Amino acid sequence: MTQEPEPRPGIMQITPYKQGGWKAGKKQKIIKLSSNETPLGPSPKAVAAYIKATKILNLYNDGSSADLRAVIAKVHGLDAEKIVCGAGSDELIALIIQAYAGVGDEILYSEHGFLMYPISALKVGAVPVKAKEKNLRTDPEAILESITAKTKIIFIANPNNPTGSYLTASEMLDLRKKIPPHILLVIDSAYAEYVTEKDYSDGSELAKKTKNTIMLHTFSKIYGLAGLRLGWSYSALKIADVLNRVRGPFNVSAPAQLVGIAAISDKKFTAKAVAHNKKWLTWLKGKLESLGLKVYPSAANFILVEFPIGKKSAAAADEILKQNGIIVRRMEAYSLPKCLRITIGRPEENQLVFAILAKFMQS
Repeated sequence: MTQEPEPRPGIMQITPYKQGGWKAGKKQKIIKLSSNETPLGPSPKAVAAYIKATKILNLYNDGSSADLRAVIAKVHGLDAEKIVCGAGSDELIALIIQAYAGVGDEILYSEHGFLMYPISALKVGAVPVKAKEKNLRTDPEAILESITAKTKIIFIANPNNPTGSYLTASEMLDLRKKIPPHILLVIDSAYAEYVTEKDYSDGSELAKKTKNTIMLHTFSKIYGLAGLRLGWSYSALKIADVLNRVRGPFNVSAPAQLVGIAAISDKKFTAKAVAHNKKWLTWLKGKLESLGLKVYPSAANFILVEFPIGKKSAAAADEILKQNGIIVRRMEAYSLPKCLRITIGRPEENQLVFAILAKFMQS
């Protein structure tokens, strides 16, 4: 009998991550509202930095991302030595699990949390564990009740993708106090820059004051750099040292570093993106609710819309939108088959989404 190489335990349990769709039915202009990308694109200053970066493509980048970390630290009031940059927060999620968990360990996350948590857990043979949510919101009590002797890391996306809900600063502080100190809490703040609610915190204070908390941010959302792959973490110095030991020596490209500096420094452009999102999220939510649809509260740059069962289902609505060139995100992979996640787009895109769904619901 011919033997074949066998992958590590857990690998074959992974359902490959499926990104937001790119294609529609007819040959037409595609409006992509499936991946929570900013409709405004990157800052013009970031674009200029990218063009400038073409002159140094033959050179190795700074492996420590020192200049980028310094600018991030200045903008957020943090210690640059405690920042670790990665090729998107996805890489950092994988590095954290690689560094702090292994075969048989448990990685805990909320019921409808980001799919990269269980995927990255299975890569190292760890066991992903879901804690039940309450009204599509992370339930701190369920998180605590789900902790076992095998729990090594807890991931909480705040705001959460795909639900848009969030835990308040006080709720997160209380949760950290009740989690055993040997368990690492990772607060994934990918959408933090969009949040305008006063009772929210991105987790930076907890990451500053505790030795067992990591905060994650990304440049993929409000800064419009999803294609460059850039993210960063903030934690105690000892954790940062561990992540620097397991990451690749040149994991963040030179263009990503230069463009990241330009993007995060352009505060006026970021403020414009926040204002656009707040205005049109409120508008689209109200319009869809007027059709009798349930739209869950969202602090991010997308809304989660629940459709009835039958002829007006989420699947039927998705098909109608697709036929009109609009790509949104189906939610079966997140165990939310009655829902569609719709990214807030440009004004005319939001208006078109409403017009198509209005006709669909009234037909």
